Amino acid sequence: MKANITKGNYGYIEYQRKRTLLRTAFYFALSLAIYGLGIYSTGSNQNLLTIVAVLGCLPACKSLINTIMFFRTCGCSRQAWERICAFDNKLTGFYDMYFTAYQSSYPLSHMVLKGNVVCAYTESTRCDCTAGEKHLVQMLLQDGHKNFTVKIFDQLDKYIDRLGQLEVLSVEDAKNKDDIIRLFYSISL
Repeated sequence: MKANITKGNYGYIEYQRKRTLLRTAFYFALSLAIYGLGIYSTGSNQNLLTIVAVLGCLPACKSLINTIMFFRTCGCSRQAWERICAFDNKLTGFYDMYFTAYQSSYPLSHMVLKGNVVCAYTESTRCDCTAGEKHLVQMLLQDGHKNFTVKIFDQLDKYIDRLGQLEVLSVEDAKNKDDIIRLFYSISL
């Protein structure tokens, strides 16, 4: 497994799949080992170690839910990354972002923040781009960030064209850029 890949970097979803799968397997194996040790030492499952093993299943089940969430989504494809990575040094971008709302989920392969503009690209055919835009605007408003334009593209060529336009756009970064980045990280999977 590669070194720690942080949220917003290419390959984050794939890294988290492996990491949570290993963690879940370890938690369940530990609970099973404690249960087996209790039976081995007392000859019965009616002992204190059985209770400890059952309580150990709680974090294991929580980890299993995280694993299922990471396996249900997909990150940025290699083909899209190869075309988008040319803009990595010039624009503030984030890979493998997955936003959820009550009604739907919005898997975004890549998103960019430039001034008061947020552009994103999704490879998912199930992603409702209009609803995703409204959701992100609402999240920004709830966090006190006003006058933001959010656009989600589902065609890579159009997204690359927009990245080129944003690259030459001489707009100052938002005053609270770090707060916005923190917001995106906190509401993404």
